[in-house]
Amino acid sequence: MTLDDLRVFVAVCRTGSLSGVARDLSCTQSAVSQHIKRLERELGLSLLERHPRGVVPTQAGQLLQAAAAGGLGDIDQALRRLRDLVHGEAGSVRITTGATTVRHFMSDAIVAFRRRYPQVSLEFQTAYSSRSCFDALIAGGLDLAWITLGGPVRGIEQRPVVELPWVLAVHADDTLAAKSSITPADLAGIRLIGLPANTTSRSQLGAWLGETGISPASDTSVADWDTAILLAELGLGHAIVPDLPGWHGPGHPDLRLIPIPALPTLWTGWAVRRWDALSPLARAFADTVSHNCGSQLSRTGEEFGIA
Repeated sequence: MTLDDLRVFVAVCRTGSLSGVARDLSCTQSAVSQHIKRLERELGLSLLERHPRGVVPTQAGQLLQAAAAGGLGDIDQALRRLRDLVHGEAGSVRITTGATTVRHFMSDAIVAFRRRYPQVSLEFQTAYSSRSCFDALIAGGLDLAWITLGGPVRGIEQRPVVELPWVLAVHADDTLAAKSSITPADLAGIRLIGLPANTTSRSQLGAWLGETGISPASDTSVADWDTAILLAELGLGHAIVPDLPGWHGPGHPDLRLIPIPALPTLWTGWAVRRWDALSPLARAFADTVSHNCGSQLSRTGEEFGIA
């Protein structure tokens, strides 16, 4: 049993696909299978079950995955810390996050960080949900994840940074555009643009709508918040989205964002395996983003008269 055997096994459990892991590792599917078979021979147990849509760990596989994922993440993080000690301020910071996060929360911070640490490499890995960010952190090789905060996750520490109220995004000519705020009753009978599937934001919005007894119809589902905003601004539907500073101002002349005070706010921020194990460079980047987010929200509030 080798570390590579365990790494491949954990990756297969995470993706549910031998061929997908083979593509990620630039090797053959047969090579991936050999890693799994070596583990199964040594343990004398079957670790994976094959299904029409991929593979899932057996009960024995689940036990091994749970034990191996955390240990491998700790080892990989320690190895990266050792390399950073060798290279000093010429190391790297690896972040996983959603497709639109960098634009809305990190653009100014990236510029400031690169000016301070010009030799440091910033590496971004796109994820499509907070759950996939957590899986990537646990698997190792990544420093930070920017996520939408939800419930506790075993083996992950979460730190809130930005509180986002919800708004209804509509075209300027929409009948709701003149309202100062939206109540649950206003949502009855309208058709909503669905938020990205399998995301914390969609789950929290769905739970709130269920509690209010309102069941708006959905015209379509989109891959990210920016697409929902674009469709709303084009007059192709209504979107309930977190209020991001980048959507205010002259860049969106036909867009109206109306507060929904009854809907609990959404928090976004950092997730890591352990804050005290972060490299100095990763911690510096996290702090830079957090500081710039605070400044950005403050400027937006002053511009639009928000306390």
